[in-house]
Amino acid sequence: MDSLIQKVWWDYLGKDLQQLLETSFVLFEKVSTWEEKLIDYSFVVFPAAKAYEGFLKKLFYEMEFITKEDYEGKHLRIGKELNPYLPKKIESAGVYPKLIKYCGGEDLGLLLWDTWKISRNLTFHYFPNEKNAITLWEAGDRLEMIVSAIDMAFKGCKIDSR
Repeated sequence: MDSLIQKVWWDYLGKDLQQLLETSFVLFEKVSTWEEKLIDYSFVVFPAAKAYEGFLKKLFYEMEFITKEDYEGKHLRIGKELNPYLPKKIESAGVYPKLIKYCGGEDLGLLLWDTWKISRNLTFHYFPNEKNAITLWEAGDRLEMIVSAIDMAFKGCKIDSR
């Protein structure tokens, strides 16, 4: 937990997103001491995934990739905005092309997308023919993936932490 607080982007998140990230790390720590083993530890990742979504919305708004209405509204779909595999006509209207142009290129865009897809979408959604239950260690990997993606976005987009 102390390592989160020492991140250069910690204050940028704001209290609500900080608390969500902290919650996931507390859950991971507590659950890892349980004798009883569960079939799915997605619940450990949920608060951090929500914090990641909040971070992305804030980043996109402050970079002027989305409008204030998008930021404050309930209709923006981060997955659609960030998806690099949409048809070019749809993709060009989204955030992804702006992100790769102004924030360190396609590597960062793909990292943010992969983190979104793996640590948020595949954690939240159920698909009948796929096993999306995750182990405790996979939950820990996803928490680290979220933190790493925020690290890289903060650096790549040259965010001022003041």
